Amino acid sequence: MVKLSLMPREEKFFDLIEAAAANMVEIAVAFKDLVDDWRDVPDKISKIADLEHAGDSVTHQIIALLHRSFVTPFDREDIALLAHSMDDVTDLIHSSADYMLLYKVGTPGPRVQSLAGLIVTAAREIAAAAPKLRKTATMKKLFEHCIEINRLENLADQEFRAALVELFDEQNMADVIKWREIFEAMESATDRCEDVANVFEGVALKNA
Repeated sequence: MVKLSLMPREEKFFDLIEAAAANMVEIAVAFKDLVDDWRDVPDKISKIADLEHAGDSVTHQIIALLHRSFVTPFDREDIALLAHSMDDVTDLIHSSADYMLLYKVGTPGPRVQSLAGLIVTAAREIAAAAPKLRKTATMKKLFEHCIEINRLENLADQEFRAALVELFDEQNMADVIKWREIFEAMESATDRCEDVANVFEGVALKNA
């Protein structure tokens, strides 16, 4: 009689979650490069789009694996929420870049660059936290990452509010509308990073 092992499937969940987190870092860095160095814009946004599609692929793989698996390393709902929250981050980064191309905006200013930097830092914190899901012994360390991600989200809120104040000093209402939508997408990306942290925290509380 062949003995079936559930471990490969469990390991696959962790591999995919970490792949999604790594892709999130890559797209955040690509977006930061776009706003810091406003050259070759269509090519850079094309790369961001490719990374967003790669993130979609990983998310689909996680959900498909959920449907095939009888046993999961932690709650199914948490795995699904984690996958979708990380996918939301990549989607919002892509949307922010896409709006810039669609609206034909000028060179991004310091507030855009600062918010982009906070997205990169939050994404890297998520990528550093993800491997700690693999073992109960390391899950407690997730709390430290969650605290830092929450701090970064608060800083992003402050930057967003400051950006809006500065934006409404602009005379060109069309530019106000364009940049407000871009800022909202970027700030929402940091909110979704906080959603990821909340899932991490919940998993740690249930299992650590």
